[in-house]
Amino acid sequence: MTAPVKGPASYFPSIEKKYGRPIEEWKDLIRSSPLTKHMELVTWLKAEHGLGHGHANALVAHTLSERNGS
Repeated sequence: MTAPVKGPASYFPSIEKKYGRPIEEWKDLIRSSPLTKHMELVTWLKAEHGLGHGHANALVAHTLSERNGS
């Protein structure tokens, strides 16, 4: 039995289902963006890729935490 996924990653299955892209592809987009600030990236994902705020926020938070070694 595995523990339930918590935090930003708990959104990943619904993000993949709703937007049709694997999470790694979204994370690659975030990593390749010239933007570096959390809310800049969230706004960009919402405006350019049509993500909802919660989904964009979860992707950015998870990706930036990897970058920062958290």
